[in-house]
Amino acid sequence: MTATTDESVFAAENVFGKGEPNSTLAQYFIGDSYLKELVDDPECAVGIHNVTFSPGCRNNWHIHHATSGGGQVLICTAGSGWFQEEGHDPVSLEPGSVVFIRAGAKHWHGAKADSWFSHIALAVPGENTSNEWLEPVEDAAYAAL
Repeated sequence: MTATTDESVFAAENVFGKGEPNSTLAQYFIGDSYLKELVDDPECAVGIHNVTFSPGCRNNWHIHHATSGGGQVLICTAGSGWFQEEGHDPVSLEPGSVVFIRAGAKHWHGAKADSWFSHIALAVPGENTSNEWLEPVEDAAYAAL
């Protein structure tokens, strides 16, 4: 699928569905995001969620901390988005793109300005894991992408 701001076109490609408004973490996002838990079983050691971003929506810079293991895997499923690790160029994300984010790496991810975007987020198990939410991605830096 190509980038689209048409929600009905995007919904037809978003195989896991949009989910519910991501109200718990909304303070760490610019724009509207949605969350759908894909595995609801306490025996599963990996958090697995489908995250959907409206056009232009992105999360703040953040870090997944762990004393060992940890990090995050993103598997892009629909639409078109961005991922950026601090100190590196932004990476375009399209369906089929996979990103492994090591624990301790400051980064952000979200939709392109002209597209809805979904990815599956897998929380990699580790010891003493936590997330640290940081500053928003500056509007000027995002607009320059």
